[in-house]
Amino acid sequence: MSLEDDAAKKRDVEADAPALYDSEGSETSEEVLTGVSKLEAAASVWGPRSKWCLYIGIALSSYIYSLDGNTTWQYLSYATSYVTEHSLSGTITSAQAIIIAVGKPLMAKLSDVIGRGETFIAVTILYVIGYIVIATANTIGQIAAGEVLYSFGYTGLQMLQQIIIADITTLRWRGFVSGMVSAPYIINAFVAASIAEDILPNWRWGYGMFAILIPVSLLPIIVTLLWAQWKARQLHRIRYSRAPARKAWWPAIRDACVEMDFAGLVLVAVSLALILLPLSLAPSANGKWHNPSMLAMIIIGAILFPVFLVYEWKVPRAPVVPMRWLRNGPILGACLIGFFDFTSFYLQYTYLYSYVYVTQSWSYQNLSYFSSTQSLALTIFGILGGIIMFATRRFKWMLFSGLLVRLLGCGLMLHARSASGNTASLVMCQVLQGLGGGFAATAIQVSAQAAVSHVDVATVTAMVLLITEVGNSVGSAAASGIWTAYMPAELAKHVPTSNATLLAELYGSITDIATYAADDPIRLGAIAAYQAVMYKLVLGAIIVAIFPPIFAFFLTKDIQLINAQNAVDGKDAAGAETGEPVADHGVTGLPLIGGHEARREHQD
Repeated sequence: MSLEDDAAKKRDVEADAPALYDSEGSETSEEVLTGVSKLEAAASVWGPRSKWCLYIGIALSSYIYSLDGNTTWQYLSYATSYVTEHSLSGTITSAQAIIIAVGKPLMAKLSDVIGRGETFIAVTILYVIGYIVIATANTIGQIAAGEVLYSFGYTGLQMLQQIIIADITTLRWRGFVSGMVSAPYIINAFVAASIAEDILPNWRWGYGMFAILIPVSLLPIIVTLLWAQWKARQLHRIRYSRAPARKAWWPAIRDACVEMDFAGLVLVAVSLALILLPLSLAPSANGKWHNPSMLAMIIIGAILFPVFLVYEWKVPRAPVVPMRWLRNGPILGACLIGFFDFTSFYLQYTYLYSYVYVTQSWSYQNLSYFSSTQSLALTIFGILGGIIMFATRRFKWMLFSGLLVRLLGCGLMLHARSASGNTASLVMCQVLQGLGGGFAATAIQVSAQAAVSHVDVATVTAMVLLITEVGNSVGSAAASGIWTAYMPAELAKHVPTSNATLLAELYGSITDIATYAADDPIRLGAIAAYQAVMYKLVLGAIIVAIFPPIFAFFLTKDIQLINAQNAVDGKDAAGAETGEPVADHGVTGLPLIGGHEARREHQD
């Protein structure tokens, strides 16, 4: 009897299952993406223990991501100084920022095409190989190569965390959960300082230990996702965007590249690299801006970028940057706010660690504490912002206020970095910027994700973060360009020496400057030079920071945060209807600047 029941149950499951491949057709007109279908199917089979395993996996991945972000960036200055190329730190940071930007849509597309768990495996491999290369490097080229591999892994982990959170949370909870995922920064702001104190200046071990920690920390979330996908596959609940290639591997690769818009990814990567890298390379190149190579890179990059936009508009079936979304107020506002906010941030932050290392006689531990101050404030106020969003079901005016506070903190930095500034003013500026940034970061991503259905959530998240990270690239490249253009002259002006070799050594290594006593004329001259250049960086950051509040006021819509995965179709993580009221066309469609804000009040 039980065997007959089992057989009947199996037949019912198979009969109720949707068409296995999108090409087979089905009664629904919804687009099918394999990765999204795998996640929704996995969500339908998760029990309480499986969900706890997933939450633990997210927590571990968040912790190791945070520990990595709080420690390894400090080692780059020591690694480049070891090969006497400290001035190239900004150039490496600019290249890294480009990779981190372009890597986001790559990883999002990969997770949509092959699955979330499978992409976590790829991220782990890139992370480990990158850190092994850096830890064993003896030249600036080897360090740069390792940073390239690591950057793809780093941006992939960040991207996957945000996608998984958007997959499994409702709009009302998403801001809070996103904030809680950053909570490890509260612990690591102090733990990282102790680690840096113990490891530095032995930067090799600082990189090498993460080649071990990363795979161990990511294993739980990988196992949980793959197990749930396997179970859902046995129940025929996964739909695939295409049937598997039966005769050759080439059609499968070709179709995957089409789904990922690989050509678009290459175009945007090449154009951004050609435009941004010369900003940091030109000041130290032969002939500077008169160097034909620098001009050629800028011109070719400037030509390729509009080619990329036209290509995205006309050609790909699943574009990296869907042009229709740039006519959507919440998505466009999120992109512009992220871009200008990151540009402003990295203008002043790229060389901030070097600045305080030279101008302040702090221990490695205190340097680490200071460097973590803004991240700590971002985390605390990001969580508070999530609580506000949960309680009010709104976010626009919290976002607007936060951006104004961030502008204030940036403006006060003009005084803090001067000779009359002190430790308290430096720290307070970081706290204010973290307060405003925490509110903003929590809100803009939810704003964009709410305006699309689940099948588009990875792409829209990647697009917002791509344009945001382009701001990172612009800010880092501009900071590097200003630094390399003005610092040699400022050192020659303020340091009481005509020894060109000494000036070159001071320019090339912050550790050489720190060997001089705090009251030594050489050290005092270097401090004056650093303050002069920092003034230019901060002033540029203030000007750029004026724009985000304007975009928040005119473009962001105060949509309601409902108990559903998005505000378009009102479905949950498993793709089932929730009955929640969804946003109408006036909120998620094509709003006019300054137009009427359609609001739908939800009764509890």
